[in-house]
Amino acid sequence: MGLDFESITEASAGAIGALISTTILYPFDTCKSKFQADDHHHRYRNLSDVLREAIRKGQILSLYQGLGTKNLQSVIQQFIYFYGYSFFKRLYLKRSNSKSMGTKANLIVAAAAGACTVLITQPLDTASSKMQTSDFGMSKGLWTTLSEGSLSDAYDGLGISLLLTANPSIQYTVFDQLKNKLLTRRLSENSNSEPSPQALFASTAFLLGALSKSIATCLTYPAIRCKAVIQAAERQEERSAQTVKTRKTLSGVFYNIWKHEGILGYYKGLEAQILKTVLSSALLLMIKEKITKTTWVLMLALRKSLLVSATKLKSA
Repeated sequence: MGLDFESITEASAGAIGALISTTILYPFDTCKSKFQADDHHHRYRNLSDVLREAIRKGQILSLYQGLGTKNLQSVIQQFIYFYGYSFFKRLYLKRSNSKSMGTKANLIVAAAAGACTVLITQPLDTASSKMQTSDFGMSKGLWTTLSEGSLSDAYDGLGISLLLTANPSIQYTVFDQLKNKLLTRRLSENSNSEPSPQALFASTAFLLGALSKSIATCLTYPAIRCKAVIQAAERQEERSAQTVKTRKTLSGVFYNIWKHEGILGYYKGLEAQILKTVLSSALLLMIKEKITKTTWVLMLALRKSLLVSATKLKSA
């Protein structure tokens, strides 16, 4: 068969992990996004102010606004990313006749997979950000959000999103390198005739995921903050006050943060970002590691079923 079943296995497990982790942590993600997007208005002094506003307005359920879009984005994003990462990695190992991939090659492969992912999922990323940062109870549906502006509006923040492919590149490179070291002995002892992906223990995967994501987030956070401001929805009072819509640019946002908040402004919400992304990433990788073998078995069963069907068709 021409299908790369190992890459599909990795992608499917990653997509399922993303769906579960995104749903569990979504209210916290909404609070984080609204706090980050508050650039020089100082509407929120800390993360808990966002939650208090939701409670005061009786809009607790609005903490879930945009959940469907975010889940759709997460599943597509993680499937494409993990498939691309696994595919490019296997291709590199095959072409280089190597058994493992060094840090430099790992970073390049991860960046390539990330760039492919961003180009495909950016409109969903922009829409989910606008839905999350809309005033409580004022969020619009996916198609309304996407159709309000032009195609270029749907790709708001594309450049900075491509820049931020460094984040998962660093994360998965650190994770992969640490994982490979931990699994070296187990891989050498594996003598199965039908190879299967090696998995970490859930607790180990969680800790490695948390560590790798913390490192990546600290290194790339100023760009993350700028992206949140660029993609934020306009507030009701801003829409009524504006006569001409001005596009937010990276240079403009970068200057405004410096002017109104100083250098520390680039790190506003860092603690919330680390907590959310570390929990999300660690949970995703833990789930992925736990279900990879099950997914692999299902893929083998599917492959055998397809081979049997193909054989019957040829003999008919």
